[in-house]
Amino acid sequence: MTLDLLPGDSYPLGATVYPNGVNFSLFSKSAEAIELLLFEHPNDPQPTYTIPLDPKQNRKFFYWHVFVVGIGAGQIYAFRAYGPCAPEQGLRFNGEKVLLDPYARAIVGDEIYSRDAAIGPGDNCAQALRGVVVDPTTYDWEGDINPCRPYSTTVIYELHVGGFTRHPNSGMAPENRGCYAGVVEKIPYLKDLGVTAVELLPIHYFEEADARPGLTNYWGYSTLGFFAPHRAYSARRDPLGPVDEFRDMVKALHRAGIEVILDVVFNHTAEGNHEGPTLSFRGLENSIYYMLEDNPAHYCNFSGCGNTFNGNHPIVGRLILDCLRYWVAEMHVDGFRFDLASVLTRDTIGQPQAGRSTTPNVLWVIESDPVLAGTKLIAEAWDAAGLYHVGEFVGFADWFSEWNGPFRDDARRFIKGDAATVDRLAARLLASPDIYQRQGIDINRSVNFITCHDGFTLNDLVSYNHKHNEANGEDNRDGANDNFSWNCGEEGETDDPEVEALRLRQIKNLFTVLLMSQGTPMLLMGDEVRRTQSGNNNGYCQDNPLSWFDWSAVEQQADLLRFVRGLIHFIQAREIFRQEGLLEVAYGSQRPHIVWHGVQLGSPDWGEDSHSLAFTLRHPHCNEHLYVVFNAYWRPLTFELPPLDQCDRWHRIVDTALNPPEDFCDLDAAPLIEGDDYQVEARSAIVLMAKIKEEVGRNAQLTANRQILGQ
Repeated sequence: MTLDLLPGDSYPLGATVYPNGVNFSLFSKSAEAIELLLFEHPNDPQPTYTIPLDPKQNRKFFYWHVFVVGIGAGQIYAFRAYGPCAPEQGLRFNGEKVLLDPYARAIVGDEIYSRDAAIGPGDNCAQALRGVVVDPTTYDWEGDINPCRPYSTTVIYELHVGGFTRHPNSGMAPENRGCYAGVVEKIPYLKDLGVTAVELLPIHYFEEADARPGLTNYWGYSTLGFFAPHRAYSARRDPLGPVDEFRDMVKALHRAGIEVILDVVFNHTAEGNHEGPTLSFRGLENSIYYMLEDNPAHYCNFSGCGNTFNGNHPIVGRLILDCLRYWVAEMHVDGFRFDLASVLTRDTIGQPQAGRSTTPNVLWVIESDPVLAGTKLIAEAWDAAGLYHVGEFVGFADWFSEWNGPFRDDARRFIKGDAATVDRLAARLLASPDIYQRQGIDINRSVNFITCHDGFTLNDLVSYNHKHNEANGEDNRDGANDNFSWNCGEEGETDDPEVEALRLRQIKNLFTVLLMSQGTPMLLMGDEVRRTQSGNNNGYCQDNPLSWFDWSAVEQQADLLRFVRGLIHFIQAREIFRQEGLLEVAYGSQRPHIVWHGVQLGSPDWGEDSHSLAFTLRHPHCNEHLYVVFNAYWRPLTFELPPLDQCDRWHRIVDTALNPPEDFCDLDAAPLIEGDDYQVEARSAIVLMAKIKEEVGRNAQLTANRQILGQ
């Protein structure tokens, strides 16, 4: 059978479906010849058709293109690129290697793929990944509308799609475990917990084999296909299944009012260093897609992963922008977290650019794009080569918020009992004005977290003094050494009830710090039920129960889950935690404000040896008045209670020293506090709220009536 071919067009890049066929367009400046390969089935060892592109008919400037009549969505395809293999000139063409289209919207061939075949000599066609032609216009979104939540009402839950439901006790059909469909089944859990956004660890198609022998790249920070959903997270095995299953998940989450944020890795790719595989970018235009050293045979490694994506080259920057626009416009995602985002502040030779430099960069392009307007853009504001931009990223781009690394460290150190931490904790509680000094920015640009995928889980943070990463096969050299953790008296698992009680109290203390702070809180998957990695603080390669969510913990840790859920819903109902401007630090203000205290009112102890801090939060117009105490000291302390109007009373919402269910009480059922002071036990926290006595009684009666009526 002879194919009917037309010259095609250079735009759009990738494979674009039209009523009478598909247009293919690919960038390669230095290639001498390009071939388009068409496969009948995903795992065919050889293509059904090999279409050489004529440099005169099928090339405009640096773009190779062809229109194939009579094919459509679902067509399997790949490329070969021919040209000089001269690493000393930055050129690495290899016509023996089958290459993925950088714009491929679906990828197949994972059953036959070999990373070794893409590295070693010889033709790898029978073991290569291939792209799939996707028509994004045919999916029925059923009127899907993005929730468009402001940061001020957002609670983020960092979630690994595979690990969330892969455990056999997840309670779902085996084929849905670890899949986008599995997330859909667990939406009631997320909704009940109170999270309003899931931040998904990388779901762009990544290289699972990019790890030590016998291990798996579990986290997914080894991207190969920026436009394609990761196939292993799909219960559907047809070529277009992952695309539709991902969209089904987004649509279902949106119906529940939950936003979807993608963790994106535009700082490096799966092709690794100079000894890595030729999979796509390297074989198409190596010196443009990557930053090269003075010796062009080697790659700059600002990512710590072997290479650095050249994001500020116009070609690469366009790919990044096209990718973000695709995921927003066609896949309906709500935002992005940029891994090692400081890499994108480097110019094309790797030199750092100053904030608001006169040289436009990809961050400017992203923030000015109308398709991305209103999406959440979150920066991990550092890279692996020493750049650290926490507090500075708003100087690069107006729309970005940041992971607040100092919040993590200072909260850990204070609750652990370190010296000289009270003043730093106060700044974190106030949304870090010492870090985010630019006037007029939303205080919720600070994404606050205690734990994330990278490091200890919250349970392990209070159970281990040292990392235990032996299972990673690197003699425990990998992972961070400075964790600001404390095992509460015994390393690892214990049967000691006193140690266990202290650990649980510390976990609740840390949750209380996180959720009582101004800014946007982020929780790590499973922390609410004490998920453990047995002291491994670098589980990137552990695709096994060590990293998975153990659903038996939902019942076993029901009291902690109730505490966390209650605290989340409590702050979501308070206007004082929805502020977008910095709170005043003043008595008697008619604006939302905060006042610092110590054991005595108005006398906070900022000394190096202080281990406690109290404060009042007040929103006068909403009649909200809270009193919060953190006592990280190893003895009880008695704190003066702020005076109230004659008809108001303090009610106890939180006391982490008390046993469940008294550790958290809904406002309607919160016990009245008598007296002028409150003894806060060692290493514990309290939250009190003032309420008019009659109103509390009225609310309690309404609650009782609803229970009687079964509502």
